[in-house]
Amino acid sequence: MRPQLKLGAALMLLAVSQLANAQEAKPQAVIAASPDDKFVWLEDVAGEKSLAWVKARNQVTRGKLDGDAGFNKLRDDLKVVLDSKDRIPGIRKMGKSYYNFWTDAEHPRGVWRKTSLEEYRKAQPKWETVLDIDALAKAEKENWVFKNSVCREPAFDRCLIELSRGGADAVSLREFDLANKSFVKDGFSLPEAKMTVEWRDKDHLFVATDFGAGSMTDSGYARIVKEWKRGTALSTARILLQGEQSDMGVSAQSSDHGGVHHELVRRGITFYTAENFLRVGDQLTKLDVPAQTGIDFFGTQFIVTPNEAWTTGGKTFSSGSVLAIDFAAFQKGDRNFTVLFEPSASTSFTGSTSTRNYLLLQSLDNVKSSLTEWQFKDAKWSSRQVNLPTMGTLSVSALDPDHNDDYLLSYSDYLTPSVYQLAHAGSDQRELLKSAPSFFDATPYEILQKFANSKDGTKVPYFMVRRKDVKFDASNPTLLYGYGGFQISLTPSYSGGLGKSWLEKGGVYVVANIRGGGEFGPRWHQAALKEKRQRAYDDFAAVAEDLIASKITSPQHLGAMGGSNGGLLAGVALTQRPELFNAVVSQVPLLDMQRFNKLLAGASWMGEYGNPEVPAEWDYIQRYSPYQNLKAEVKYPNVLFITSTRDDRVHPGHARKMAAKMMDQGHANVWYYENIEGGHGGAANNAQKADMSAITYSFLWNMLKWDNAAHVVR
Repeated sequence: MRPQLKLGAALMLLAVSQLANAQEAKPQAVIAASPDDKFVWLEDVAGEKSLAWVKARNQVTRGKLDGDAGFNKLRDDLKVVLDSKDRIPGIRKMGKSYYNFWTDAEHPRGVWRKTSLEEYRKAQPKWETVLDIDALAKAEKENWVFKNSVCREPAFDRCLIELSRGGADAVSLREFDLANKSFVKDGFSLPEAKMTVEWRDKDHLFVATDFGAGSMTDSGYARIVKEWKRGTALSTARILLQGEQSDMGVSAQSSDHGGVHHELVRRGITFYTAENFLRVGDQLTKLDVPAQTGIDFFGTQFIVTPNEAWTTGGKTFSSGSVLAIDFAAFQKGDRNFTVLFEPSASTSFTGSTSTRNYLLLQSLDNVKSSLTEWQFKDAKWSSRQVNLPTMGTLSVSALDPDHNDDYLLSYSDYLTPSVYQLAHAGSDQRELLKSAPSFFDATPYEILQKFANSKDGTKVPYFMVRRKDVKFDASNPTLLYGYGGFQISLTPSYSGGLGKSWLEKGGVYVVANIRGGGEFGPRWHQAALKEKRQRAYDDFAAVAEDLIASKITSPQHLGAMGGSNGGLLAGVALTQRPELFNAVVSQVPLLDMQRFNKLLAGASWMGEYGNPEVPAEWDYIQRYSPYQNLKAEVKYPNVLFITSTRDDRVHPGHARKMAAKMMDQGHANVWYYENIEGGHGGAANNAQKADMSAITYSFLWNMLKWDNAAHVVR
């Protein structure tokens, strides 16, 4: 059984008086091309002038770190964590072998390898190399980054290997023979593009890619999906569906479980709305489900997860529920669903996976993980709750859904390294396969969950990791992290790097579960969509105020950080509430919200933020857009903008222009660093990850530590 049909989660993944002024600002005229933007030239990603600016700013940042005695040590410490051979190698069973993709100091680009379960149980398993990306990159003189493998099920004989130059979302694709451990001569291959590709059978693929002029949407994703036969020209492939230029994109895939086969085609209209079609022969039949819905199959059962309230068959089903029905009966008009999950004020559905006989439903209860095993037997559903630790992040994957009910269960929290267990649906017995090492002594610390009251009275949860003997004297260097978008939840998980770079030094770490995220399901997300966006920023500020009021910290010692949509959150914290923070880190961010829809994948996010070219929508977007709200006369916190030249999802121009504008206004406390490769993740290998993390945490610590914060330029 495959995941729910979607374009890919990777497609996305920011002074009280000043806030009031922003909220009461008069609408401005829409400027389609931003002719008054003196820094628009920095949007030329690889232009000689813009890259010269980037390199000059990078050199300045490096110069600031040259005299930092702790920077090089921290970078080395983080590299040790990232390259540790004691990390848990995650596995996927394909055929009789268990596959893993691994990076370390000897394999910075990574090696795809396999072993047996018997070997995997050992402390030091023997691995057989399947594909060495370092060797491939060297032989082909290309900066390859391994992005993904799409393998044909259930035979697991051939895979489609996706390779990216420098970590970008756009990939090149080649067919790979698992048995021979080599690329297939004259096999399926596609040139570099943003694509989705799935197997239909051994000799046919579902392909959505760049087919030439007019074949991509405004968002930069495929507008056309085809069925491509082996040995034929791509240009002759049969068209399954064509979307509109304004759509997000299209895709197709097969779904197989319990011997039941379905072919599905999806037209993604926006990031959240879609039309889903069942393909039988050459016919596409639109499925009668709401536009905001996930669909899946479990044998003969049709699994529907509406993200909007749905009235059908005389009943109304809640947004965020999980419903099941016999698919043949559904096609005939039956709407007598079995409710497998019904959200409450504190609970939300987060995902599912299937073994041979069980559907495993994951959920959150006050941002704490829960797992339920559902079995469909004798035409009835029954369930059992799985015993789990009370706080942390849970990951579940079926081991061999074609043959058994085994699944892999991993768990961690901020202080507990991951454990990897082999579980059996229907039983409480679990075998410990691997335990990740501890990279710092967690004994002195504790995890707490607290709630802050937002501006409109909403209680906003947040997690705090701190020393048990913390002093409530407002002097603790504290880092507040947030995201708040795209229905993505932030749950407790272990990071050896965070322990080494922040906790061991005495810092307090806080994660805010603000609206816009998925911590309480669709309602929590939709509460901060479009014209309601300010609620996410109010929530983040409320957590900051709560930390200050409780004397955990003070503005002199409080920092804010976020990436991507969270980078926008950090930018809003910088411009709306500068008095709350002494340091802000905005990573691979959106910041110019007047032009976000014109840059790279930005058009796909109008379902989240709105369309700045529509006057009524620009009216509310302009009130928080960081780039438009910068003021020369305001004293802003120390700020670091960090991004990647090779990010082809969020344009690096956002960070470039924001930094340039601040410096042009005379703000002297602006740091900037841009990795020349790395994609939206910011870094292409462990060395780059360690370097960028060391830059980030060195900046934060130097700005927020006890003996320095009072003297930092404000």
